[in-house]
Amino acid sequence: MENLPTAQTLQLIPQQRPFSFVDTTATQKIFSLTKRIRAVSGGTGASKTISILIWLIDYCQSSKNRGKLATVVSESYPHLEKGAILDFKNIMKDREYWNDNLWNETKHIYHFEAGNDLEFFSPDTYGKAHGPRRDILFGNEINNLPYNIVDQLMVRTREVVWLDWNPVAEFWFYTEMLGKRDDIDHITLTYKDNEALDNQTVAEIESHRNNLSWWQVYGLGQLGELEGRIYRNWGIIDEIPKEARLVRYGVDFGYSIDPTVIIAIYVYNGTFIIDEVTYQKGLSNRTIADILLNKDRALVVADHSEPKSIDEISEYGVNIIGSQGGAGSVYQGIQYVQSQKISITNRSVRTLKAYRNYLFEMDKNGKITNDPDDTIHEWSNSMDALRYGMESLKATAPKPAQTDFGGVKPYIPGTLA
Repeated sequence: MENLPTAQTLQLIPQQRPFSFVDTTATQKIFSLTKRIRAVSGGTGASKTISILIWLIDYCQSSKNRGKLATVVSESYPHLEKGAILDFKNIMKDREYWNDNLWNETKHIYHFEAGNDLEFFSPDTYGKAHGPRRDILFGNEINNLPYNIVDQLMVRTREVVWLDWNPVAEFWFYTEMLGKRDDIDHITLTYKDNEALDNQTVAEIESHRNNLSWWQVYGLGQLGELEGRIYRNWGIIDEIPKEARLVRYGVDFGYSIDPTVIIAIYVYNGTFIIDEVTYQKGLSNRTIADILLNKDRALVVADHSEPKSIDEISEYGVNIIGSQGGAGSVYQGIQYVQSQKISITNRSVRTLKAYRNYLFEMDKNGKITNDPDDTIHEWSNSMDALRYGMESLKATAPKPAQTDFGGVKPYIPGTLA
């Protein structure tokens, strides 16, 4: 493996203009790892994925590695598309390396001029892990994939295995690998390793120090268990069954700071299925109305605290009402959602992440309250939109499910999100 990139190679790239993606402490630490399995855990904003992708790009650009194949995997293709693939394209375009003619959109493979390939795919079943061998493997947010799949991918990798994740809870890396093999480099990165973060983002991260459970994982990058997690045991599915019936849309308004989120809610065989329709900043009420008018019709329930937006969207022809309000309405809505069997589509990437990280607030003594921690807007937007839509369905709730997840096959068989 003498041709693997080193930290010094980054400095050899001609820099004719400032880059958005710059060399950081995180990048230098990534490039300093030498063992076969290079495991990178850490908090939010730590530049784990970006730094590993920079290493992969450097590896694939080397003519000494001609004919090599590097593979990036994650729990689903939508997760890759909105995460690692997007980051890869942005880095390549930022450094003026990108060539549209070298990117195969169908197979999700970039063929470097040096003769090496970088592919992206989702091994969502054990059978898909039995593909051709590769030289480099990168498992992104690897804690969301089962060990038997990752193990098979590693067995079929000749050189280096990269793994990254947020340490929200102990999983197979800690129980099956760490301390049981001598070919593992394991490092922890935090936002302080990423000098490219702007001051506003740093301030936002540090504003959550009082949420000890969150801070342990996302601030300090340490292994934890997210206490006070609000929702659990949702199933993950590939597609919405044809027999599913659309019953509501939930909308949480945003604009410059927070995104506008639109969630579609379906009923299927005694369960609810949710699907992320929109998660985007800068949307006008006219654009929100256009999105809804171009979807299958159902009653829209939006944040009651923005009556002006609701009235304007209604004037465009959307059947929309305000959500329930009043004392205790938030917790009552959460309790109702908690009591339901729910599945979520794997393309609902941001909503799926919000579901996994939506927490009750803790008081100054570290006790869990009945109020959601809405200061972490990244997680609350989707969950608020979901609650608005579902709380209006109490009187027409589906009958109890006869089978788990309404008979819908989970995305990763035998596991819950």
